[in-house]
Amino acid sequence: MARAPFTSFPFVLITLLSILHLSHCKTLKRDVKALNEIKASLGWRVVYAWVDDDPCGDGDLPPWSGVTCSTVGDYRVVTELEVYAVSIVGPFPTAVTSLLDLTRLDLHNNKLTGPIPPQIGRLKRLKILNLRWNKLQDAIPPEIGELKSLTHLYLSFNNFKGEIPKELANLQDLRYLYLHENRLTGRIPPELGTLQNLRHLDAGNNHLVGTIRELIRIEGCFPALRNLYLNNNYFTGGMPAQLANLTSLEILYLSYNKMSGVIPSSVARIPKLTYLYLDHNQFSGRIPEPFYKHPFLKEMYIEGNAFRPGVNPIGFHKVLEVSDGDFLV
Repeated sequence: MARAPFTSFPFVLITLLSILHLSHCKTLKRDVKALNEIKASLGWRVVYAWVDDDPCGDGDLPPWSGVTCSTVGDYRVVTELEVYAVSIVGPFPTAVTSLLDLTRLDLHNNKLTGPIPPQIGRLKRLKILNLRWNKLQDAIPPEIGELKSLTHLYLSFNNFKGEIPKELANLQDLRYLYLHENRLTGRIPPELGTLQNLRHLDAGNNHLVGTIRELIRIEGCFPALRNLYLNNNYFTGGMPAQLANLTSLEILYLSYNKMSGVIPSSVARIPKLTYLYLDHNQFSGRIPEPFYKHPFLKEMYIEGNAFRPGVNPIGFHKVLEVSDGDFLV
């Protein structure tokens, strides 16, 4: 008869003690207080699922819906809060900014109003901030520039106004920046070009002004940028030859601005340029032949300009939409 493998008593004891320790960890009082304040402000759609005393769960009870916790030392702390698409009405819950261990905050597709409080800058561990599809107002707080761990920032489809804060250039880990469908004015800070990891910048459908030349004036700017959406704004001036220095660019969306001049052939040297939208501007002249021989260029949309007769588009125009799943990684 085979003997059961021998397991040392100290190992078993340590394992049991560890399990016992984790099961008796209490959620940090700071986080319990903050979540109860949030619960009081969010309304019945969330409250009905937030019924236990401990938001991180207690014994056999699971955590509150949308709340993710981790164990740190003798306590549990809230690391993720996802409460989206439940029609939350009212101001941004300031108590959220007391959850200092948050790495992910997702309140998208609700009906939050008012400003983002400046206390948002307290969330130093935050990596993903998703507030799109709300009714948030006023200026984007410069304190967001204090969130040095941030990789994804979604502020699109709100009512933000004022200028894009140059403090966003402090977010050196930022990869995806969504600012479209707001009421932002002024110029995009060229300092954003110093973001070495920025892959996607969407500032379309705002009231922005300026020129592309100003935006890319810093040498070596936007080294990782793949997608640049500036459509439906008030950009003027021409398309500078220096755009060819953005060698990672795949999508350039300039539709519905007030840009003019000729298209430089150097832009056709961007190696993986795939979608080029120039429509509804005031460009003139001819499209250089290298664009038509580009190995990756699938679409070039040109209608609504002053190009010479015989200038043809490439491919069929369609609105490019990308799902959250492509970026929330």
